[in-house]
Amino acid sequence: MTQTVRTEAGSQKIRMLGHIPEKLHDRGLVGLNKMANFFVGLNISPNVLSVFGVLAGLGAGFLFALNHPAWAAVLIIVSGVFDILDGKVAAKANKKSLYGAIFDSTLDRYSEFFIYFGLAVYFRNRWPLWVLFFTFLGSTMVSYTRARAEGLGIECKIGFMQRAERMTLLVIGALVGSIFRIFDLAMIVVLIAIALISNITAFERTLHVRKIEIQKKTEKEV
Repeated sequence: MTQTVRTEAGSQKIRMLGHIPEKLHDRGLVGLNKMANFFVGLNISPNVLSVFGVLAGLGAGFLFALNHPAWAAVLIIVSGVFDILDGKVAAKANKKSLYGAIFDSTLDRYSEFFIYFGLAVYFRNRWPLWVLFFTFLGSTMVSYTRARAEGLGIECKIGFMQRAERMTLLVIGALVGSIFRIFDLAMIVVLIAIALISNITAFERTLHVRKIEIQKKTEKEV
């Protein structure tokens, strides 16, 4: 378990590359592997890369607050790159550990909070601020329900709006809003989508645990 836990998280994050064309996907993987090898050569700890990722998330939130969404989107991408690299470096340098996995996941939550907090500052004193509350709640519950289910011994990967999808939508909303000068509208649509789908996924995962529990009880009775 110690040898796989961090790279499993990394494989989930790299799914973000699945949203781009195949050629770019392949080039992206090649580039990430080269970067990972570079950091391994420098003997950089995967945890240091995780810290870089959360700092990029903090910067993205700061730029959202200052109404610089395009640059915020760039930093979200940078944060995502470091979020993938830490797992790759851990695997290549044989530095995988349970501590590294929880350290990485914990910083992911803080990074996402900083991004939403920056948007909250931007939308302060306006009604979209209330949407953000439910967006962050749903984002947190998607991760929590999976972790809680797997802590009970039930695999729970169903549903949508995991972190990779959420960050992808935030980047799209920021870039589309900046290019067409409709940032408020684009980001509100994205936040509502994340809020709705993530909270639905949280409930879906909760019901999934109930379903699996009933199946196990039925199998025992049989």
